[in-house]
Amino acid sequence: MSRTVPTLQGRPIEAAIVDLDGTMVDTQGDFVVALGRMLAELGLPGVDRDFVSRTVGKGSEHLIRRTLAQVGAADVDALYEPAWAAYQRHYLAINGAHSDVYPGVVEGLAKLRALGLPLACLTNKPGDFARPLLAIKGLDGHFVQVFSGDAFARKKPDPLPLIETCRALGSVPSRTLMLGDSRNDAEAAHAAGCPVVLMRYGYNHGEPIEAVPALAHLDRLDALAFD
Repeated sequence: MSRTVPTLQGRPIEAAIVDLDGTMVDTQGDFVVALGRMLAELGLPGVDRDFVSRTVGKGSEHLIRRTLAQVGAADVDALYEPAWAAYQRHYLAINGAHSDVYPGVVEGLAKLRALGLPLACLTNKPGDFARPLLAIKGLDGHFVQVFSGDAFARKKPDPLPLIETCRALGSVPSRTLMLGDSRNDAEAAHAAGCPVVLMRYGYNHGEPIEAVPALAHLDRLDALAFD
């Protein structure tokens, strides 16, 4: 017997893609500590939490280059490789230690799975950081696929990662819900043809998330209401 396909605002939904940083896990503390240790190793001043919250979300290369520029590095290009090596080492050492799963995330993922939806985690975070973090926080068992920022030729907000994730899930974009927290997620979803719902609590580059078009803006993942 075929299962009933859930609908969201009249749209049939057969699978869901979920972002990681700022959507499922508040990782700002991990970023601050790892960047601080990286900068100290390079003899550079640190950055504050506000800068980090405005800058994360577009992948580690973007984050490191913006950070080096922010602290006045004389030659960002020359410092990038040693900075990346130091950042990777320090991030792996503290991954998950200064981060927390947002309230409602575990319940929301369970709700989606109970509806029979296969779930994929799609993040711009490097795979060496993303997969251990999901395991540390006990979230890995919810996902049939995990794709990171180094999985495809381009990162969100390019639609390619969503299109390829839909292909891996065996779903079409128009029936695959994207759950995220930023304009990056929304732009990628719109370009790929995926419906999108955004969380209010995440990292949207310092901009109000309500200004970004979406089916809904939620305070908790488990507040997602199907028809």
